Amino acid sequence: MEIRVENSEKTNNLTFGQAIEALKNGKSVARKGWNGKGMFLYLIKGGEIASALKYGFGEYENEPTITDSIAMKTAQNTIVVGWLASQTDMLAEDWEIIK
Repeated sequence: MEIRVENSEKTNNLTFGQAIEALKNGKSVARKGWNGKGMFLYLIKGGEIASALKYGFGEYENEPTITDSIAMKTAQNTIVVGWLASQTDMLAEDWEIIK
């Protein structure tokens, strides 16, 4: 059964591309095929990290910027920053928006 949100966007059986777009829009996503309980991905905005670290405000010459990064909340209740998709993840069509 397909679940729909208020604006009629599909929220399950998504492609990887659709899951990435959901991340960019502030949603958390997961795969139905993941066997770990409570696992999901979310986007960490580089600007938010810079602000929290009080970094990136032009104080230094050639100061680098912090880029956005995908993070994973694992089944072990840890956060992995810089999650990388496997080929299986990229080709899967069982992605879902979880929140």
